Amino acid sequence: MVSGITVEVVRKAIKNLHLGVYPPNGRVRVAAPEAMGDEAIRLAVIGKLGWIKKRQTGFADQERQSPREYVTGETHYYRGKRYRIKVVYQNGPALVSISRLSTINLYVKVGSDTARRERVLYDWYRCRLKEVVPELLAKWERIIGVQTAAWDVKRMKTKWGTCNIKAHRIWLNLELVKKPVHCLEYILVHELVHLLERNHNDRFTALMDQYMPLWPQYRDELNRAPLEHGEWEY
Repeated sequence: MVSGITVEVVRKAIKNLHLGVYPPNGRVRVAAPEAMGDEAIRLAVIGKLGWIKKRQTGFADQERQSPREYVTGETHYYRGKRYRIKVVYQNGPALVSISRLSTINLYVKVGSDTARRERVLYDWYRCRLKEVVPELLAKWERIIGVQTAAWDVKRMKTKWGTCNIKAHRIWLNLELVKKPVHCLEYILVHELVHLLERNHNDRFTALMDQYMPLWPQYRDELNRAPLEHGEWEY
């Protein structure tokens, strides 16, 4: 506890301290070098109290969605746009389509439960995200001058993306398919820059400024998006 704020501390084999504030409730987590003492960690957190409280206030005020049931009339997002879902029960194969009336049509078999309706929609989301990533990834690999060995998509609860630097492998959060394309590009650039600089230090920030000057704006837009009942931030 620091100044009335509960702080989760995890010690790792890292060189620098990293502090994060995470939705939905503004949880504070510190990743600290194994040799760093408690007092040094406490002082580091005190030095960031203003920023921590600002982030916590932002999350408290942020719009939230209730748990999704995947029923007709419910709101869902795709590429930054809000849609109403329309569930159509049929005997044919499951599929998803988008109408001109800002509607996502979800075709499922008669008797499909919530889990099945969710799976059909997320299978479609996965395909749509995987369609756009290759071209964007190739574009930014060329600009930044790095090369990934592999990439994939999965649902994650605490990160928009991750990078295995040794393997040159990137994972992207499936939820990015719901966000504007420039937010997806921001995460791609963020992870690719990690192939040049492992840590979130001044050099990392300078590289982000060089390759994507508007990245702070995209980051803030991403983190201002409606929170879901199990959400994350970057």
